[in-house]
Amino acid sequence: MLARVTAVVPVGPGDAVAPSLREQLLELPLQVHEVRASDPATGASGVRAGPRPQWRISHAPPGRARQQNAGARDAAGDWLWFLHADCELAPDTVLALSRFVASAVGRAGNVAPIAGYFDLRFLDDGPTMTRLNAAGAWLRSHWLGLPFGDQGLLLPRRLFERMGGFDNALERGEDHDLVWRLRRAGVSLQPVGAPLLTSARKYAERGWWATTTGHLGETARQAWRFSRRGSASR
Repeated sequence: MLARVTAVVPVGPGDAVAPSLREQLLELPLQVHEVRASDPATGASGVRAGPRPQWRISHAPPGRARQQNAGARDAAGDWLWFLHADCELAPDTVLALSRFVASAVGRAGNVAPIAGYFDLRFLDDGPTMTRLNAAGAWLRSHWLGLPFGDQGLLLPRRLFERMGGFDNALERGEDHDLVWRLRRAGVSLQPVGAPLLTSARKYAERGWWATTTGHLGETARQAWRFSRRGSASR
C-alpha cells in the first residue's frame, strides 16, 4: 500500500530535511516530494530528482501552505502524507500507515472519505516537560478531533483536492484550517494508531513555558477564527 502514498515535506528557508528522516524515507517504497522555499520573486524552479528516482525536489514561494500545495500538485500517489522536515518515524509508524490506507480502500478500489493522523511524541532534544505537550496533543486530537500538521496528516489525494488544499493566504495555521474544513465536510478524522516523533528543540531554545503558552494562545485564536469560517471555496 505504500506505493500509493506520496510524502510531501516542506522545507523552510535555511532548513533541510533531517538526516534521520531522509534515511528512513529512502528505505520506503513510496514517492517523496521535497518542496524547498524559494525567493518569491523567482517562483518555482521546476522539479528535479533527489537522492533516488522516487525522491523529487522542487521550489515554491515561502509559506508552508504554498509549499505543501505545490508538492501535492506534483504528487503521483493516491494518498498524501504531509510531514514536517524535522520529524522522525517510529518503528511502528510505517506498518500502521500501510494498514490504515488498506482499510480505507474498498474492494472496488473506492476510497472512504477519511483522513488520518499520528500520535505526537517528542524527541529527546528538549525539556522533559514536553511529555505534557504530547499528552495535550493526544487529548486535542482524540477527544476534540483537532490533529495538527506535526501529527503527519494523511488523506486521499482526491479528498485533498476536493477541499481545495491548504489556504495559501494563511502564513500559519494552514493545517488547523484544513482540519476544520474537513470536519465541516463530514470527513472522519481517525488516529492511524502509531506515533510520529518530532523535535523539541524550539522548547529548549525559547523555554518550555513561553513556547507552550504561546502555542495555546495561538491555537485558541485560530480555533475561534477557523471554526466560524464558511465552507471552503477556492
